[in-house]
Amino acid sequence: MVAKLITTSSTGEKQEYLLTNETTTIGRKPGNDIAIDNLSVSGRHAQVITILEDSFLEDLGSTNGTYVNGKLVKKHALENGDNITLGKYQITYHSSAGAGEQDFEQTMIIRPGEAGMPEEAAENKEIDKSVQKISAAMASEAASATATPASNREACLQLLSGANAGKELILTKALTTIGQPGVQVAAITRRPQGYFLIHVDGGPENNVPKVGGTPIGANAHELKSHDIIEVAGVKMEFYLK
Repeated sequence: MVAKLITTSSTGEKQEYLLTNETTTIGRKPGNDIAIDNLSVSGRHAQVITILEDSFLEDLGSTNGTYVNGKLVKKHALENGDNITLGKYQITYHSSAGAGEQDFEQTMIIRPGEAGMPEEAAENKEIDKSVQKISAAMASEAASATATPASNREACLQLLSGANAGKELILTKALTTIGQPGVQVAAITRRPQGYFLIHVDGGPENNVPKVGGTPIGANAHELKSHDIIEVAGVKMEFYLK
């Protein structure tokens, strides 16, 4: 079933919009996909990016902000039933997606000073926040990915430094979070074009992941077999089996 937005005006009038396009813009100007004639809404207030069964809300620098379930957001991975507030307008997101969410993500927490295998911690609240950021980043970066054929070979990460040096993680999910919450977090996403590294959170110093000793910047970086990645002070090798 196609996801949809249901808008509710200050007078209670409702309208339904199916998210059939990759990008759906919302704002006061008539050129928006969802035009809201209210001064509390900016000309180009927000947009929803939909990729397959996932939708991501992004504020476009609006004057009054974009809120989801009462919280101010810049980017947000939408979930069924989320209530979006734009000025005096209420918008509800409806989607039947969600059955496969458990297979979507995996997490590798790397702590340079601690021994033991990297820890998978899907219930960690800080990781959950990071996953939301990553999901939004995946949507905003999808258009910039280089269209090269994807490999059918198994992808792996092997830690090269720190107490866990030599340990290996097979990338079995569409999204793998790597790093240490509050210090530096990045993600490796599996796309039809291949595997990409995305900067998520650089901590207080806004550190960016490095590949081959060079910071990757704000855009998704396509990984090649045997690339050396550095995140949260730990080096690791990405390779295809």
